[in-house]
Amino acid sequence: METTAPHGYDHTISGLLRKRAELFNEAERIRDRVAEIRNDIDALDRTLGSFGYKGDLDAAMPRQRRQVMFGTGELTRALMREIADADRPMTSRELAQSVISLRGDDARDRKLLSEVTRRASKALRKQRDEGRVRSAPDENGNLLWSRRVD
Repeated sequence: METTAPHGYDHTISGLLRKRAELFNEAERIRDRVAEIRNDIDALDRTLGSFGYKGDLDAAMPRQRRQVMFGTGELTRALMREIADADRPMTSRELAQSVISLRGDDARDRKLLSEVTRRASKALRKQRDEGRVRSAPDENGNLLWSRRVD
């Protein structure tokens, strides 16, 4: 990577790099805050349940647009790459954490991790049924996914 600027643009490039770093740090803070908010909402839901609230919490919320997380086949391709690169069998949750991190999302977001884990499990079962991967339970009953080696 070239660190010197041609044609006397040192000051401009320095300012752009500083702004880039600021925006990156702001994006990290926003991701952390969104994860905190989602975790707080989950805690409130659990607390409402412990006080006996029986209503439909989702019905009380404003309708949100469906969030498309992955394009067609994107999750499956990412999972297959992770399995191919892995040096050991991995759980759906571990694979989901890797995919989330690769996308630049926050793997500490429990709701996101749960959703991606659920989707990963479904995609991996389909790949297993098609003979592309194999699974075996670990000592806790979790499925460990690995490449199909025949």
